[in-house]
Amino acid sequence: MIKLYGHELSGNCYKVKLMLALINADYEWISVDLLKGEQRSAEFLAINSFGQVPVLIDDTVVIADAQAILVYLARSDQDDRWLPVDAEPMSRVIRWLAIAASEIRQGPESARLYHLFKLTSIDIDRARQKSEFILTQLNQHLANREWLESDHPTIADIAVFPYIALAPDGRISLDGYPYILNWIERIKQLPGFVGMPGIAKPATTA
Repeated sequence: MIKLYGHELSGNCYKVKLMLALINADYEWISVDLLKGEQRSAEFLAINSFGQVPVLIDDTVVIADAQAILVYLARSDQDDRWLPVDAEPMSRVIRWLAIAASEIRQGPESARLYHLFKLTSIDIDRARQKSEFILTQLNQHLANREWLESDHPTIADIAVFPYIALAPDGRISLDGYPYILNWIERIKQLPGFVGMPGIAKPATTA
């Protein structure tokens, strides 16, 4: 069975949990308490010498980094819908994985770390500026489409979704970005969707 090492409040760990749920994959969740420094223990460093979560273990395969894990799961699912095989559409999906690890990390993710986890070493003014930039870009991109790429969700959507949806944790309002809000709700309606603290599952109707 797949093992996933992570922390419950990590958006990067959550995106892997969400992907696993959407492809209906069984796995064992192993909590790593980042606040207690368990990621720096000898036991965990033997799994990932970078001392970071998430880490996914599938039999003898060990994959670290959320974006890399999404690629692995997309290919393991043997369904091209999550990650196209043709060069041009694949490159567009991979670009959003890079954006998740750069602009989104520098913006909404950093603002969340500053406010929720009190990481005052972060330049919050810069994080707010980066957030405004990427939210504006994302909102414009979604103005005439339902998903980031293709006519269905891909790992581009799964990679970008968590820290955008969690932006209010960093006191970044999404009220001025209607296309993003609509996109968030579409993702929440996907079969198998799971939430996390700060991202509620949609209410069920009778």
